[in-house]
Amino acid sequence: MRENYRQFLIRDWQPSDRASAAEVIRQVLAEYGLPWQPEEADRDVLEVEKFYLAQQGEFWIVEIEGEIVGTAAYFPLENKAERVEIRKMYLLPLARKQGLGTYLLLRLEESIKKRGFNEVLIETASCLQEAVILYEKNQYQPLLEVSTTRCDLAYYKKLN
Repeated sequence: MRENYRQFLIRDWQPSDRASAAEVIRQVLAEYGLPWQPEEADRDVLEVEKFYLAQQGEFWIVEIEGEIVGTAAYFPLENKAERVEIRKMYLLPLARKQGLGTYLLLRLEESIKKRGFNEVLIETASCLQEAVILYEKNQYQPLLEVSTTRCDLAYYKKLN
């Protein structure tokens, strides 16, 4: 993956991105009063190779002028061969309200479909109102089951 959306470059993750990508996620979580959990929910961003790349997933970096301002990723779920979970979709404030979230979500869906998966799961926290609106606007349906401790909402969508 390497493409532009407006002034943003969206590209595949590289090992040199580890600390900066983790910091973007930590900053966004702090902004919304959510905990950074490097031993639990955020362990995957510290071990991208294991959780994403080795599992047929993808992890994308969003940057502007060489500075990382966002992330977006997905990986297949172990117990469901055709289902993936979109994770780590975070944007710093300067990257918001420009259609980038919608663009990333739709591009993730396209990539997921091309790899033969047909169902997407997303977990989020209700305080992340922009994310909740984005998912609901893009036909994600609510689920009752949530497995990440800091999340209280889950959604799924079948890709046709």
